[in-house]
Amino acid sequence: MNCNRKTMWLVVLVAMALAQAGAQILTGDQVKKTAPNSFFFSGQSAAVQLRNTVGLKNSAGKLVLAGLVDTSGYSTAIAEKYQGFLITETKLSFDGATLDAGAYGFGFKEGKFTVMNVAGTDVFSITSQNDDQLKHPVPLKLEKDGAAYRLYAGRRYVVVKAD
Repeated sequence: MNCNRKTMWLVVLVAMALAQAGAQILTGDQVKKTAPNSFFFSGQSAAVQLRNTVGLKNSAGKLVLAGLVDTSGYSTAIAEKYQGFLITETKLSFDGATLDAGAYGFGFKEGKFTVMNVAGTDVFSITSQNDDQLKHPVPLKLEKDGAAYRLYAGRRYVVVKAD
């Protein structure tokens, strides 16, 4: 009986470790295989900048992709707030705001991170953070932050958690 309890706890611990190990940031090759070449937003299709596209896979194997797009064909009003796309197969949490699975546009502007539906209507807007300690800012980056991730645009970032 004591042996069965030890075995049960060992199975539980291994399962928990595997669930944590299953969540990961995608490699460049994995991103290239899953990211779209273009993204439809607000009545137009924009080319995706694959070099500025990132992704993660949660412990259940669900994907989250974020990437910058070429907004040169958009009106100034849209291009000012729309910088990229966000495609998620799972629910996401951003500093109290939640986002259901789906496809969205996003932008970092004036200290805010705004997510919009594909029609260009704001879904939510939250305050972004600034990381002055970041040594090599890049246009778009995803970094592990405890049980969550930081989505960076240069030095600006938001913390995102995938269910």
